[in-house]
Amino acid sequence: MTAPVFVVEHFDTDGGRYVLDGPEGRHAVSVKRLRAGEDVVLTDGTGRWADCVVLDTEGKDRLILRLEPVHEEPAEQPRVTVVQALPKGDRGELAVETMTEVGVDAIVPWAAARCITQWKGDRGAKALGKWRATAREAGKQSRRVRFPEVAEAATTRQVASLLAGAEFAAVLHESGDAPLATADLPATGEIVLVVGPEGGVAPEELALFEEAGAKAYRLGRSVLRTSTAGTAAAAVLLARTGRWS
Repeated sequence: MTAPVFVVEHFDTDGGRYVLDGPEGRHAVSVKRLRAGEDVVLTDGTGRWADCVVLDTEGKDRLILRLEPVHEEPAEQPRVTVVQALPKGDRGELAVETMTEVGVDAIVPWAAARCITQWKGDRGAKALGKWRATAREAGKQSRRVRFPEVAEAATTRQVASLLAGAEFAAVLHESGDAPLATADLPATGEIVLVVGPEGGVAPEELALFEEAGAKAYRLGRSVLRTSTAGTAAAAVLLARTGRWS
């Protein structure tokens, strides 16, 4: 089994000795019950990481480690961003969790016209916080050291602007003539994929996205829920770009 991952803000040591404390230290000591001699990985979630060996524990929330050299993992190419329409209930966290696990680089919540869920005021801030916390925890669970960015909720015009700047822009839609699995993908740059709400992408939204340079694609014969479509589509893209090779 690969070593568990813990998130830190810095890699400062005292002669190579590092103390992991706070919530991460408590999880390591009291939940994971790590002991001397076991391996762990520390990361800041933005690509910097280091292998460590457990030296000892102190109390219920302090893990004493020997920190090895810090490495920098380069950003993957091409970069994959998924624009995710807001699902109902907790299915948004499910979408973020599974997209993080497969390797998506950025997730943009989208307040589409046909979304039942709307992020406004404190409710919106709380929902965004849940998405970001989910990405962090899923990143740790899947042993990533570069977690996906979860952006502020975007309007339709902001999504169109994002699509206009991409090397490859796609909208999952039943009107698509070509399957996503046969699309001609770039080797570098930005891939942006739009996943609509349960009610589908509205005609005016689709027209705006097409003006921005996005093309409609289909995944297959079956119809996926919005909370699973992004993960399935991202897997197709990641496999075809060679990032899963």
